[in-house]
Amino acid sequence: MPARLSIIKSSRFVALIFMVTCFWLYLLIWAPVGHVQGTREPRPQDQSDVLRVYTELVQTDVMVFDKQGNFVKGLKREDFELRIDGKTKPIEFFEKITAGSVSEESQLAAARGTEIRAGRIPAGNTLPLDRGRPVFFYVDDMHLDLTSMVAARKLITRFIDNEMGQNDEAAIASATGQIGFLQQLTDNKSVLRAALQRLKFRSHTVQDLERPTMTEYQALLITRSDFDTTSYFVEETMRQNPGMTPETAASVVSSRAHQLVQQGGYITVSTLSGLEGLIRSANKLPGRKLVFFISGGFFLDDLNSDSRYRLQRITSAAARSGIVIYSIDARGLVASLTDASTDVNPDPSGRLLRAGMGELSATQDAMNALAYDTGGKPTFNTNALNTGLTGALKETSNYYLLAWKPDGENQHASKFRRLEVKLIGHPNLTVQVRRGFFDREPDSANTKTAKAKAPAKGNGTTETGVLPSPEAELRKVMLAPYPARDIPVSLNLSYVNTPAKGAMLTSVLQVPNEFLSFAPLQGKQTASVTLAGTVFDERGNSGANFNNHITIGADSLEAARGGQDLTYGYPVYVGPGLYQVRVGVRDDQTGRTGTAHGWIEIPNLAAGEFALSSILMGLGAQTSISNASATTNDLQNPVDLSISHRFSPDGFLRFLVFVYNSAPAGTQPDLAVQVQVIREDQPVVTTALKKISLEAIQDLSRIPYAAEVSLSGLPAGNYILKVTVVDRVAKKSASQQSRFEIE
Repeated sequence: MPARLSIIKSSRFVALIFMVTCFWLYLLIWAPVGHVQGTREPRPQDQSDVLRVYTELVQTDVMVFDKQGNFVKGLKREDFELRIDGKTKPIEFFEKITAGSVSEESQLAAARGTEIRAGRIPAGNTLPLDRGRPVFFYVDDMHLDLTSMVAARKLITRFIDNEMGQNDEAAIASATGQIGFLQQLTDNKSVLRAALQRLKFRSHTVQDLERPTMTEYQALLITRSDFDTTSYFVEETMRQNPGMTPETAASVVSSRAHQLVQQGGYITVSTLSGLEGLIRSANKLPGRKLVFFISGGFFLDDLNSDSRYRLQRITSAAARSGIVIYSIDARGLVASLTDASTDVNPDPSGRLLRAGMGELSATQDAMNALAYDTGGKPTFNTNALNTGLTGALKETSNYYLLAWKPDGENQHASKFRRLEVKLIGHPNLTVQVRRGFFDREPDSANTKTAKAKAPAKGNGTTETGVLPSPEAELRKVMLAPYPARDIPVSLNLSYVNTPAKGAMLTSVLQVPNEFLSFAPLQGKQTASVTLAGTVFDERGNSGANFNNHITIGADSLEAARGGQDLTYGYPVYVGPGLYQVRVGVRDDQTGRTGTAHGWIEIPNLAAGEFALSSILMGLGAQTSISNASATTNDLQNPVDLSISHRFSPDGFLRFLVFVYNSAPAGTQPDLAVQVQVIREDQPVVTTALKKISLEAIQDLSRIPYAAEVSLSGLPAGNYILKVTVVDRVAKKSASQQSRFEIE
């Protein structure tokens, strides 16, 4: 496709800079009292526009593969047989779904019985993967040795660099929580790489300092009354302690074994609790989610712990959250769990050798169960861990959604149900499906204790009996792991370097007024909202923040419909580093909230780093600039700078970027720029490398560059605008990119 770029020459740049500067000054001047604009009332929804499922359904996702491992398309409802606890259930809802597609959320809502607009479910093929998929990496750093940790980091790096799609989001979490504030779902690869850097090896190995040395697996066998292991340790204990009776030796061995098993159990509980917490928190995210559980293996103690029950809770929570787990053993190809560093007891009779034959598989039992019971697969005993990663991403990209009516008598039960799905008349195909769920989630021991201790409350009061303020309620929602979506909030983060104070980070939020509640007040249609925002550094330390109450008024609903949306800007000067901004909006009349999170990286310009500012973009009129030789008269048409980055396909996207530290002092820069528009990781517009004119530029330490890209002919969807500048003198390059959407 030919390039669709027009360059705004630097000799004409004064006018554009003036418009941009005026825009930001406008925000800064009016932000404290709010940018008050009109409203648009939502269109009354006709009954015929809504699809309903009147009975709440239970749903599960099913994958079907041929012998080559390819997903089988074209299957119908009558090809499947569904059984719950061995009893056949009629399939009430059936859809083939593409994970991460724009239609996935609507199809899942239909199966749940949620109202949706009829036009959102396309007939036939789904729309392109413009929404993206959420992918989680849960690293069991409590059970990884140094070599396995290196392998895990390498695997996740491969995903970030090669496998992560343009619209995908990912999160890296660990059992120890050492990643801290960066343990968040994001599409920002800089955040993911920073999170990965925090993932360090920490030894949590169960150790035994007595003689003969006892491993955790041997201790587990002793608690299970394994004859070979128990008799060996009793005899060796008696040999090393002359005069000790067999009964005393057996008691000593049993006590040591239980202590070791308890140590291992505490570590395992921490691992499983962290995984369960991650899965439950993801319940608010729409669509299907993929979790990679990366571990070095651990044991399940069925006799002395509730580990099996915990696995059932995780399996059921994964079903409710739409999560599929793929377990990866980061140890790779393992011949034996004994190496040169292991203190091996003499075993001439071979009793320990016989008893230890099942140790490797025992360490993988829980990982195997978590994968198969949630509809995923394990990757064991191979050094090609990337094969399991790539295979999982491919396998989970499509699935069939089946839903059924639950039995009335089971609505309030807390029983784990066994789920089976079979294909009728297709013996050569393989079905991959979840294996069970709870009718109603049982309370954990911690939850029961907390409920017993909690004082009685009423009317939404706190423990002190005082109603929380609107600001406190909003701040609480803002700190949640994922944004609240009752009110849609657009957040635009950008930075520019100012000569006087350095980097200025500007946060601008925008709210469609149609989602706010208007009521008559003193002859006007009025809405009242509470706004809040906080800037966090990468350690989670809060810095600058704002709180504001804004009243939006219009003479009439008709006048409100013709206005624009609520826009609020907040600037702050920051040093170099990685920052997250969280903002929130609360409708004071209804209490409904909406929040948004965003990350931005500020380069170290004071150290001379060659870098670009954020990309400031807006939509210009289609006739404003037609070619690179346009005159300044062409700039008289206004540029509507965009906060939401949503554009119609009938104009030109204008953008502005500044180049910093392009050449050493006293040196004339030689800069060239390339612009790309990318969709689904594929460039749809690419310009040739073009020299940047420095005509009339006074300050060569911050060189402005502006251009526009025609949106004509580009289909609706999500895009990335990427600007790359090459310093041909210093032989350096810098890139900046920003997302936008064509509606």
